[in-house]
Amino acid sequence: MERFFQFKINNTDPKTEILAGITTFLATMYIIVVNPAILSQAGLPFGGVLTATVLVSALSSLAMGLYARNPIVLAPGMGINAFFTFAVVIGLQVPWQTALGAVFWAGVIFLLLSAFNIRTMIVAAIPVQLRYGIAAGIGLFITLIGFSNAGFITSGNATILDRAPLTPAVLTFLAGLAVTAILVARRMKGALIIGIALTTLAAIPLGRLWGDKPVVQWQGVLAPPDFSLFLQMDLSGSLALALWPVVFALLFTDMFDSLSTFMGVAEAGNLKEPDGTPRNIRQSLIVDSLATMLSGLFGTSSATSYIESATGIREGGRTGLTAVVAGLLFLPFMFFSPLLATVPAIATAPALVLVGVYMACPVTAINWNRFDDALPAFLALFLIPATYSITEGIVWSLLSWTVLKLATRQYQDIPPTLLVIDGFAVLALTLG
Repeated sequence: MERFFQFKINNTDPKTEILAGITTFLATMYIIVVNPAILSQAGLPFGGVLTATVLVSALSSLAMGLYARNPIVLAPGMGINAFFTFAVVIGLQVPWQTALGAVFWAGVIFLLLSAFNIRTMIVAAIPVQLRYGIAAGIGLFITLIGFSNAGFITSGNATILDRAPLTPAVLTFLAGLAVTAILVARRMKGALIIGIALTTLAAIPLGRLWGDKPVVQWQGVLAPPDFSLFLQMDLSGSLALALWPVVFALLFTDMFDSLSTFMGVAEAGNLKEPDGTPRNIRQSLIVDSLATMLSGLFGTSSATSYIESATGIREGGRTGLTAVVAGLLFLPFMFFSPLLATVPAIATAPALVLVGVYMACPVTAINWNRFDDALPAFLALFLIPATYSITEGIVWSLLSWTVLKLATRQYQDIPPTLLVIDGFAVLALTLG
């Protein structure tokens, strides 16, 4: 195991990696319930999507750990599942079988781009200053998700965002956040896991002894897997000319999400090659594309690399063993998925908030003294959480970088590949 994962070189050990894998799983396991809840609105059976979600997450995470040897977990992407449901199936009235076919073909194109190193060239073409802004922006995005999941932040009447009332659930979240932060500050191993467990226990009285609605609800133990969506995709129908924009929209969204995730995680964990690019990026991109293909095969929207992987990296995860452990932890929930309901959103929210703190660190490396460097990085930093979209943040930062460098005649800062990326960015905005 030492020879394969190279623990000493990465300054880690099996115990740390296992702990990091458990932490990452706890931060991402919500997708097992949330993804079926969204896709079932498009007519897909809830049980079938749940089984597909578990299998895709497990197999792709195992591949990431064993082939790419990176501590990154993959699962059906949030945002992409909403696009699949509300824009494609409901909005365009595309049958869900055909939409699954579009997911598969997007994965095929993705794989070709990865196999021929085109996506690696894309990563290398993204300016370092933008990587800092994107990484910090993802950190703020994770924090916003945490506060939102906890019900601490909500939409306001007079303002865009507002603080919600201090309900018993919100107070429980704040207590969990305080305890978890103290454990992290004291450098206690497994601080995030302990925080999640303690917050879950503290949430049990909600709706029973105080508050209006129970937060922790026991829904049983066993749930048999449902393979009804396996190979139900319509491959020929999804190749219709009218659906090409859908395929490319899925491709571009997945591409920008995964690229920004790799860059953000690499910056947060210093998982970089000597030239500054994310470690084993080609292998990671191939796994990401195969995960998208698997999604269409098993019956769910596109899988992508998860920014929540940063929680495990914060716990010391540096090798593929972290992803392997997290992937294996998905599998039992084909049978025990109701157990996930015992961990409420307010219990995982503190971990997300604290991870955002560490992911925001690269903001100090942005060259704020040069406006043509600072503005594009700042747009990524601000727009990722403000638009609730990693894609929007990276697209506008890339375009602003190119415009400013062209206007100031700094042509050496605009690689030819970046111009191609800008073209994809414009297409992503148009198709989105």
